[in-house]
Amino acid sequence: MKSDEGETIEQLNKTFDKILHKVAEDSGHAVRSVHAKSYGILEGVLTVDANLPPELAQGLFAKAGEHPVYMRLSTNAGDILPDAVSLPRGLALKVLDVEGERLPGAEGTTQNFIMVNGTVFQAPSADKFLGSLKLLAGTTDRAEGLKVAASTVLRGVNKALQAVGVESTTIASLGGAPNVDPLGETYYSVTPFRYGDYIAKFSVAPVAPGLTARTGTEIDASGRPDAIRETVRAEMRGIEGVWEFRVQLCRDLALQPVEDPTVEWKEDEAPFQRVGLITIRPQDSWDAARVQAVDEEMRFSVWTGLAAHQPLGNINRARNIPYRHSAEFRQRFNGCPIHEPGAGR
Repeated sequence: MKSDEGETIEQLNKTFDKILHKVAEDSGHAVRSVHAKSYGILEGVLTVDANLPPELAQGLFAKAGEHPVYMRLSTNAGDILPDAVSLPRGLALKVLDVEGERLPGAEGTTQNFIMVNGTVFQAPSADKFLGSLKLLAGTTDRAEGLKVAASTVLRGVNKALQAVGVESTTIASLGGAPNVDPLGETYYSVTPFRYGDYIAKFSVAPVAPGLTARTGTEIDASGRPDAIRETVRAEMRGIEGVWEFRVQLCRDLALQPVEDPTVEWKEDEAPFQRVGLITIRPQDSWDAARVQAVDEEMRFSVWTGLAAHQPLGNINRARNIPYRHSAEFRQRFNGCPIHEPGAGR
């Protein structure tokens, strides 16, 4: 652990506060300090594969069976923006009724996984992440029209860079990400975790034809502030969503480092392997009761879960206290208790 990690975490709290207070004061309602806007809240089942080899039969995945899940599709800004501001996609998964030794302070009986549609994190360390977050916080009170215009420019810049083989997570995080359908995306934990006796990263990848047909499909959000949410809602009414839950085991710490999440773990050196399937039946992805229960009354944290899946690395350590801090602010401001779902729900 770096000697200044405590100071960095304190500064992260203050930066989150800037975002939280500004949005709450402007709108009268507190939202998450990152990934504030949801595109859909889905309810389904994670089926852990039977007969996994010993190195994959670890933690949550040690025992075959079914677990109820909630899936939250989101975008990474800390304010609620029109969908014409195109940002990276996020997926938060809450797996219910999970048995086993809990992480310190992990309430309830759920295992949380938080992922984005990119293979690497935007910063190599917590102090660099703080710098990126300050940049994002500085845009929180900018006029929406300016953000939409800037996003259009940044998308063009990003496509030009990609054409010559350059990926910029910074440009994507500021509005230059392609405005893709979140249902077709593959999501990655980007940071490493304990996997029982091993170290791993996680991924959720679409496999149902109704999902893979949407991979890379861009949504025109011009003049439609909730275009992506509306698209997901229309699509999920008619398709069954099936995703693979995959694990990428660390094979060589020199090639798959723990402390720098900007280094991609190459799949030819450490392949992803399926350990389960997430199945979500056709449903209303913006059902009011489910949105209230999940978006308002729950929080997602990589530190809510089993000791067997302990988050690793300085970025993950820096996500613990600030994320709880953000949830506690939402709870106080909105007067709405935040809690883990009980047995079954």
